[in-house]
Amino acid sequence: MTGENGQPREESATRCGFVAIVGAPNAGKSTLLNALVGTKVSIVTPKVQTTRTRIIGIVIADESQIVFVDTPGIFTPRRRLDRAMVEAAWSGARDADVVVHLVDAARAARRDIDDDTRRIVEGLKESKRAAVLALNKIDKVERPALLPIAAELDQSGAYDRVFMISALTGNGIDDLRDALADRLPAGPWLYPADQVADAPLRLLAAEITREKLFLRLAQELPYAIAVGTESWEERKDGSVRIEQVIYVERESHKPIVLGKGGGRIKAIGTAARTELETLLDRRVHLFLRVKVAPRWVDDPERYRDLALDFPR
Repeated sequence: MTGENGQPREESATRCGFVAIVGAPNAGKSTLLNALVGTKVSIVTPKVQTTRTRIIGIVIADESQIVFVDTPGIFTPRRRLDRAMVEAAWSGARDADVVVHLVDAARAARRDIDDDTRRIVEGLKESKRAAVLALNKIDKVERPALLPIAAELDQSGAYDRVFMISALTGNGIDDLRDALADRLPAGPWLYPADQVADAPLRLLAAEITREKLFLRLAQELPYAIAVGTESWEERKDGSVRIEQVIYVERESHKPIVLGKGGGRIKAIGTAARTELETLLDRRVHLFLRVKVAPRWVDDPERYRDLALDFPR
């Protein structure tokens, strides 16, 4: 491994490890990951439970390589897919060198600390591993209101450091990143210095399309939708042809996704293709079709597409 000047890097001088970001749905985990990495590696929407799988973002801080794991939100599961997502989140926390518990401070200031957050605190205490608490969205809260929230959570004994940040504005992000870098074990870097994410392109492409669906379907049916990349063809002219399937649970959902005269799915495809071309830095030919799969949430293959374990 070499440093920036091309000279061999001393292995003992480097640090590398995994940092899991856990929290209740809509705490801002994906926004934080993107802010830390400095580019978009995880989809973001205003809807809760957007993230369904573990997303890896890679950050260099001095001699440390931080491998961040953005996990699905932890909440009380009601469906099979919910159980798979929550297990993926706790699995990411168990496997990590450091755990960051991200809490929506604005929500806590308005409604008190919610049950999902309290359950996460108990889970962290049971693990007997001190975590880092990060109060997020402080740009939306008066500072006097933050102190009681920080004090109450800190008294739980689940944390050994507390940070106040805004993933949206970047306030406090550098301090959090540097503190996490110092906690990592000594060892060689796991990824090239210029790599910022570790996700199969097929999965990333499907996630981007799902994000566009979430943003354009309002409250109509986002949680009944899945996207799978069916084929990925590298073309001789340097472009790529991608075919994706949008799975819906009911026949009545199909026209909602398609829109009048196919206008909605065309707009979704255009938005996804534009972002994919920026991401891949080449021309993308994206083709979408909608398929009714009444029990897709019980299909193990869909879970493999999401890199989730299928809960029995």
